[in-house]
Amino acid sequence: MGMHIYVLPNLLTTANMFFGFFAIIYSINSNFLWASYAIVFAALFDLLDGRVARWTNSTSEFGAEYDSLCDLVSFGMAPGLLLFLWALEPFGRIGWLAAFFYVACCALRLARFNVQKDIVEKSFFQGLPTPMGAGIVASSVLAFEDLELDGSRSWGLLAMTFLLGFVMVSNFRYRSFKDLDLKQRLPFKYLVVGVFVFALIAIRPEVMLFVLFLSYAVLGAVFGVFKIGKAPKRQHPPQVEFDFVEEDDLHETVEMEN
Repeated sequence: MGMHIYVLPNLLTTANMFFGFFAIIYSINSNFLWASYAIVFAALFDLLDGRVARWTNSTSEFGAEYDSLCDLVSFGMAPGLLLFLWALEPFGRIGWLAAFFYVACCALRLARFNVQKDIVEKSFFQGLPTPMGAGIVASSVLAFEDLELDGSRSWGLLAMTFLLGFVMVSNFRYRSFKDLDLKQRLPFKYLVVGVFVFALIAIRPEVMLFVLFLSYAVLGAVFGVFKIGKAPKRQHPPQVEFDFVEEDDLHETVEMEN
């Protein structure tokens, strides 16, 4: 008997992998701008497939494993190859080793998530999420293009590659915002912050998105190194001491109450 699977969420996951493969092909053809946009689309479909699976109650082990395999293509291989061909190739061996380090850390991050997904906190990620790492790579290309900068042989991008790989496999806690329910009533300040962020991005979208994404990665690393916002240790429940009462005393107490 053939295996039955949920079609809709897995089709969306396949779209995620399609855009990752698209990014790889366009990176090889030196069309780095389109490769970056493809990674962004892959991230959108990655976000969408999980939402659809939960909304339609169609989550499954097959879908979870398939999603991780597609993520390795879209958020590991695609940005790793993009970084190498766009900026790191002039560094020679250190350049392709940096790109490999990024891809390997992405694979390790996904494998760790799969075995720990039932025990990790829902409101925090353990390590930088792989779609965010790929988003930083894609937005860096868009930002450099917008600023008319040459990314080739950039020491800053080389350092960023190693940083992204490191924070993906670190134990640093990154806020997931999954506990923020925008369908519920929230304090007025949340709307003000949202409007401010939209206005900030609108100043120069390509550049500001790169700055915001990279700040998210760097601040998580800084907070992790200095133990800022570390999860509080679980406190053991207080032990309750029981006073043992003799049977005769218990009978006397009952008689007095009656």
